[in-house]
Amino acid sequence: MKIEINNKSAEAFNGETILDVLKRNNIHVPTLCHMKDMFPTGACRICVVEDVDSGKLIPSCSFPVYDGLKVKTHSPRVINSRKTIVELLLSDHPDDCLYCVRNQNCELQNLSDNLQIRERKIRGKKSKLKLDLSSASIKRDPEKCILCGRCVRVCEEVMGVSAIDFINRGSKTVIGTTFDKGLNTSSCVNCGQCIMVCPTGALSEKKHFPEILEAINNPEKIVVAQYAPAISVSIAEDFDFNAGTDVNGKLNAALRRIGFSKVFDTTFSADLTIMEEGTELINRIQNGGKLPLITSCCPAWVKYAEEFAPEFLDNVSTCKSPQQMLGAVIKSYYAEKNNIDPKNIYSVSIMPCTAKKFEGQRDEMTQNGYSDVDAVLTTRELSELIKTFGIDFKNLEPELTDSPHGLRSSAGKLFGVSGGVMEAAIRTAYFKLTGNELINFKVKAVRGLEGRKEAKVDIDGLSLGVAVVSGLANAKILLDEIANGRNDIHFIEVMACPGGCIGGGGQKINADENALKERMKALYIIDEKETLKVSHKNPEVIELYNNFLGEPNSHKAHELLHTTYQKRDVLI
Repeated sequence: MKIEINNKSAEAFNGETILDVLKRNNIHVPTLCHMKDMFPTGACRICVVEDVDSGKLIPSCSFPVYDGLKVKTHSPRVINSRKTIVELLLSDHPDDCLYCVRNQNCELQNLSDNLQIRERKIRGKKSKLKLDLSSASIKRDPEKCILCGRCVRVCEEVMGVSAIDFINRGSKTVIGTTFDKGLNTSSCVNCGQCIMVCPTGALSEKKHFPEILEAINNPEKIVVAQYAPAISVSIAEDFDFNAGTDVNGKLNAALRRIGFSKVFDTTFSADLTIMEEGTELINRIQNGGKLPLITSCCPAWVKYAEEFAPEFLDNVSTCKSPQQMLGAVIKSYYAEKNNIDPKNIYSVSIMPCTAKKFEGQRDEMTQNGYSDVDAVLTTRELSELIKTFGIDFKNLEPELTDSPHGLRSSAGKLFGVSGGVMEAAIRTAYFKLTGNELINFKVKAVRGLEGRKEAKVDIDGLSLGVAVVSGLANAKILLDEIANGRNDIHFIEVMACPGGCIGGGGQKINADENALKERMKALYIIDEKETLKVSHKNPEVIELYNNFLGEPNSHKAHELLHTTYQKRDVLI
């Protein structure tokens, strides 16, 4: 069918909205409540266009096209309408842009600029709402909320958690938790996807800057850093590199210039995780253990299981996440080897994830009274820290990580993407069960950005059923199938964030799907090019077992690298 946009003909298809056609024709119309691939709500009205025939202003995100439709996207009425909406939002918005965490990266600020709003025309009594600092991971500032509803939708529809929702009515409407209590008492799993979709500074991560800087400036502290597999292929975007550029060496150099004494790679402990989790899987299969085994690398998923699926906690691997494993090894093996008192080690992890902040302070993640990890920075926070220290990141000379916890396999590097943990585990499980390496190493069936992937892997006559899900709503669907009798799945990888850690809640805000694809592509290129492709051949992991742990799943390994989880009650 044909429609007319700004006096020019355009092709449209049945079932499309006006906004769909506008985007395909590269005509920009602002949106606030709109979310890609979700049913439109038409709530914010910032996307209105003018229907030429009726003279009405209609929401382009939810209005279906029809043959002969004529619209204007930037008529005087449309622009004035958008300006009025933004001015109304600004009338009840804090004037703290200069020190807001989203300054120069705020959709409301951008809209004000694009619409040439240069003065406050609408004044009234501003809402006074409480700052919520109760969460270990997420800071909530309701005064900056513009009620677009995007956080509510991602929490409910993508995560299946529904920790937040609209409460009250009319001008008293706010987005809050059950009984309007702190986020820490809600069902929040700390995934941070609400931060990723928030257009303003109403949601942000809990900062650990002060503690880290204090430790770096304390001569009695040895401050060590570790960074997750996804960091090196995602942080580059903050420094004008193309999406997916691997800046591993520059990252090492930047961390040392900030003041970290040692720089380790969490991918080393991803390999360690595979040794422990792979052995756990084999033991369960061979000895009639609880199946399917479900990965425990994602702390948001673990908390979800504690709250919403406690009947599956026996299925969840007892392995700590790679972050916590490396933290535990640093304060035991590394400290012992270098004659350092663990109390003098301040361990910082850099993660693409906000839930890691919650995980780091869990009671289960301690040894001998010391936390495995003392502080967590997100990818965003590290970018800010590098800029604070005036480091010319782009022109840094690459440096290597420190040993003995810096060497890694490319299999461990795949932990940064949905399906990567599964692929790394299959490679090692195949070798342990057959004595041979997996031909070609690739497990293509578990690759890609799809929210759910399944495969059958033949391992010397054993048909291993595996499933990979990202987005906790997808996990619930699979768990319901298993609860209802499905028994052909032996191993499940769950990542809370869509696409895995490359799309984590601590990554760059406003990154599009193309950026995620480039990050994923970069990880697979690393795997393609490097020669050490399996976790069980990492010489530093082998050395750790020979000199300290003994063997995978040993008593010593269980003391240090494994934990337990329990049912968690939350407000209904």
